[in-house]
Amino acid sequence: MRRSRTLVEEWLEKKERIYGVTTGFGEFSNVNIPFDKIEELQNNLIASHAAGTGEPLPPEIVRAMMLLRVNALAKGFSGIRPETVGFIVKFFNAGLVPVIPSQGSVGSSGDLVQLAHLVLTMMGQGKVISDFRFPIPNFGNAIEDRKLKIENSITAMKRHGLHPLTLSAKEGLALINGTQMMTAYAALVSHWAAELCTLADIAAAMSVEALKGSDTPFDERIHLLRPFKGQSEAAKNLRRLLHGSEIRESHRHSDHRVQDAYSLRCAPQVHGASRDALEYVGKIVSVEINSANDNPLIFPDDRQHLEGGNFHGQPIALAMDFAAIALSELANISERRIERMVNGSLSGLPRFLTENGGLNSGLMIAQYTAASLVSENKVLAHPASVDSIPTSANQEDHNSMGSISAQKCWRILRNAQTVIAIELLCAAQAIDFHAPLQCGKGTRAAYRTIRSRIPHLDRDRILYNDIQNALGLLLNGDISRSVIEAIGKLA
Repeated sequence: MRRSRTLVEEWLEKKERIYGVTTGFGEFSNVNIPFDKIEELQNNLIASHAAGTGEPLPPEIVRAMMLLRVNALAKGFSGIRPETVGFIVKFFNAGLVPVIPSQGSVGSSGDLVQLAHLVLTMMGQGKVISDFRFPIPNFGNAIEDRKLKIENSITAMKRHGLHPLTLSAKEGLALINGTQMMTAYAALVSHWAAELCTLADIAAAMSVEALKGSDTPFDERIHLLRPFKGQSEAAKNLRRLLHGSEIRESHRHSDHRVQDAYSLRCAPQVHGASRDALEYVGKIVSVEINSANDNPLIFPDDRQHLEGGNFHGQPIALAMDFAAIALSELANISERRIERMVNGSLSGLPRFLTENGGLNSGLMIAQYTAASLVSENKVLAHPASVDSIPTSANQEDHNSMGSISAQKCWRILRNAQTVIAIELLCAAQAIDFHAPLQCGKGTRAAYRTIRSRIPHLDRDRILYNDIQNALGLLLNGDISRSVIEAIGKLA
């Protein structure tokens, strides 16, 4: 960083023409800026680009943005002072989280609007969430209400002994030219999506138990003949989860059904395809979070500055659209298993999984909620990356819309997590009707974890609470941990 910065300062002394350093931005790149106005140029850049709107970004997204921006700048190709990057670290470690509007990025020249709002708070303007400590993301208040303290940035900074950030030449552009908002979403989506793939297998295995399904479709020999990695992993998970099931053995030789519905029989193929898609997305995200993606880039070894387009969000835009489809499919097939469990004519279980139907509605409306969420996902899964609206007087004539892809995908993730939580809830209720027969070793662990928090539904009660409790068990890792303790780590 110091070598790049030294070079920038040499060029300034020579009054060399450099985009965004001694010129204006975008369509104004042909306007030369007087030397004595260069610092004003940087401040004007931040103020003019802080033009967002909409609800604030989630705090964990903003925290991730700060980390990712530091990592990109620390590559040493941005021409920024190390002290400026160090300030971001101090701001982060103080638990200060900028309040940033979520809308306004078109995903090229990066997430200019949101990054400008981030920098603005460090300059002592705008508002911050103060003394924030990273919680388990509680999408939709799944675990507890967030009690966030919001105050003026300058007030919070003074309390922590921080003086407002002052920008020098090139620094405003270096701080806002990047993909850190969309990539923050993408990184957290990738993490949670990987967790959800395993939980989808656990939920499917419990549904197989609940519906007295067959374990034959998960036989390794079938999947060796179509050796997709994700499919094989999902099938192996299902075999391990169901191993030792008394429920399965009770009907192994007496069941008149030849084969199960697709939502059970094809779970490895569907879950596996999503696994493979999400693994690809993870690789894209890993490259992006470890890249220098602003403009211009400074190459101290060559003593050159090169104007390019590493800020363009197309890789993340496409990846987030792909992830959105993959996550939607996990929710789609889960909802179909939920329907089979609550539909007495398909399951052979009490209708809507209640003993006293009519007086009680049981889990009837839980399936409605799941149906609503998967329908919403189908709308949200429409790709944003195929759209482009020119900006900056057509100088920026192709934009990625990656910010929209990422935010849609985040919402789909929340919906998919909730649908799978509902499946786990319904499966536990259905399994109760097979007592005293026991589940497999893995599914039994998941079942007992659910029952430790959510009792059997013997009469109607407020299902919102049960759904939120199930979602909490999913998000805080209790279900996964209990299964791992019982049978070891799953794929």
